[in-house]
Amino acid sequence: MSDDTSPAQPVLPPPEIIPAKPVPAGLTPYTEQSTTILLPDDNSAFLNPVQQFNRDLSIACISTWGKIWKEEVRAELEAKGKGKGKKRGKPAAAAAIEVEAGTETSETPVATTTTATVEEPSKRQHNDREFVILEALSATGLRAIRYAKEIPGVKYVIANDFSPTAVEAMKRNVSYNDLDPSDKGPTPGTQTEIEAKEKNNWKGKVRVNEGDAIALMYNHRKSKVDCVDLDPYGTAAPFLDGAIQATADGGLLCVTCTDMAVTAGSNYPEKCFANYGGVSAKAVYSHEIAVRLLLNTCSGIAARYGRYIVPQLSLSIDFYMRVFFRVYSSPFEVKRVFSKTGTVYVCAGCQAYTIQPFGRVVETDKGRGMNYAFKNHQGPPTGPRCSECGAVHHLAGPLWIGPIHDKTFCQKVLDHVYANEDKFGTVARMKGMVTMAKEELETPFYLDPAYLSGMFHCTSPSTSDIGSAILHAGYDVSRTHASSGALKTNAPMSFILDLYRVFIKEKAPVKMENIKPNSPAAKLLAIEPTATINFTRHPDLTKHISQARLVRFQSNPRPNWGPAGKARNSKVEEGEARGDKNQKRKAEVEIKNRELKQARKEFHQAARAKGLAIQSAERAKSGSPSVEIPSGSASASGSDAVVAEVEAEQVSEEDAMNG
Repeated sequence: MSDDTSPAQPVLPPPEIIPAKPVPAGLTPYTEQSTTILLPDDNSAFLNPVQQFNRDLSIACISTWGKIWKEEVRAELEAKGKGKGKKRGKPAAAAAIEVEAGTETSETPVATTTTATVEEPSKRQHNDREFVILEALSATGLRAIRYAKEIPGVKYVIANDFSPTAVEAMKRNVSYNDLDPSDKGPTPGTQTEIEAKEKNNWKGKVRVNEGDAIALMYNHRKSKVDCVDLDPYGTAAPFLDGAIQATADGGLLCVTCTDMAVTAGSNYPEKCFANYGGVSAKAVYSHEIAVRLLLNTCSGIAARYGRYIVPQLSLSIDFYMRVFFRVYSSPFEVKRVFSKTGTVYVCAGCQAYTIQPFGRVVETDKGRGMNYAFKNHQGPPTGPRCSECGAVHHLAGPLWIGPIHDKTFCQKVLDHVYANEDKFGTVARMKGMVTMAKEELETPFYLDPAYLSGMFHCTSPSTSDIGSAILHAGYDVSRTHASSGALKTNAPMSFILDLYRVFIKEKAPVKMENIKPNSPAAKLLAIEPTATINFTRHPDLTKHISQARLVRFQSNPRPNWGPAGKARNSKVEEGEARGDKNQKRKAEVEIKNRELKQARKEFHQAARAKGLAIQSAERAKSGSPSVEIPSGSASASGSDAVVAEVEAEQVSEEDAMNG
């Protein structure tokens, strides 16, 4: 099947970019858009250059969310100004503090003096509302610095890392980009008492913190931040609980996980369950299963605290997944969460899937308003074997079965990207991926025509043939961002298999001798099609399957392209920073054991030599000839006694060390 998308060009900046400032010895400059950072030559700070797309996309998404968030804050403050606040008359300081609700941290002072009253927030307060970003695992600080320089409306960015070496690199890079603390501070046009105090306590646009990421986020459970970014090495699972609690209502949480080997397949179900509370399955749509596992984990954590998530954009990208979702508090909406969670039965043969939701919401109009009842879902939705090909099912989940994208948000991200094309190094791929996400059907999972063609041993139908047949039958169809050539549709699998049966009969006959008698293909071809299939090109095909040559999958931009390794010294530094006495003791014991082993060997040799010398002296006194006695013989009793004495000393030394 032909794919109408074009391959991407390398997305990384040329390495010969020369920074504007001099570079100290032992450091290498790396430039990405507005930011140049200095990397140690010993690789002691972690940076993955191929994730520039991740950083570019994050800047676009946070900028878009920031605009939406400011409008929501403005509307909320205006509503408060026209309501209770207008009648009672609030002090100006209280109003100003209210403006900053959700962005204050323990680092930011709050003034409480002044008695002037206001009836509603001013336009200046609406426009000046700024938000705080927390990057829990910042490494070199590149992402945090770019956020501070390129995202409008950022008050400051908290850049945290556990590694002392990484923190040192961050401070150096923040200073190199002129974002470190200074006595200047913000310079607002009209300076109130609160703003003056903030100016005097200005700590910089990027505030570097050395500490445990989980502890830092738990410390922000009360003084929540507006946006939290998690981009760890591997899974983000250990950090999700703290991140969700630290995110303010309406705030944005951005999460990266690079453990696709665990979440997209069936190789490590035990590890997948340990991290995400669910299992994946071997399927052509396993990358979407991975994304939905992550979203369900986040949804479940949020529900424990009376909160719920609203996915904005959720992508499977190369070797990792990146999701953006908003966090809200609502006891009523939390009740709906179980209806957006379920398991999926995956056919091992034809890849047909059946979804089993956990619950359902029954809405009844009582005349005076809607009544909601929350009930268990009925099941099982399928038998022990696939109703189409007879193969066994594999179970995956629990996972998120609700929408994974917000189409309105995706369109606003695209608007931002098109308006700022010169600010992104991966603009072509950003347009392609977000456009695909916006056009995707909300139906979970997708079909892979290439897989089905391989199963039937036939040539692959074109995208036009498949899309037109689906549309003529009254179903919908779209592309998917997660896999090249794959399609999403709300048509049942029985219709898709009928489509292939008719295609094989009319356009691409297969040799039945090449198909094993009891294979899924043989069973499926033995069934006569019942659906009416029309391969004539549908007039609305391009509205559903865009023919634009969009860039979605980049070519390898560098040799050895893919997930980067950890910073070289990270484990040693983490052990030292934690004051891990057990780890230190283990290393000391290992060194001591090696020394004792060598000493034991030397003592054995010396003892045997001493024993032989004693025996030779005794023989010389008695007039017997001197004979060399093998050390392992029974007559070397003198040497054995010495050895036993030495070993006893060694045992006492080891006991003293281990005790």
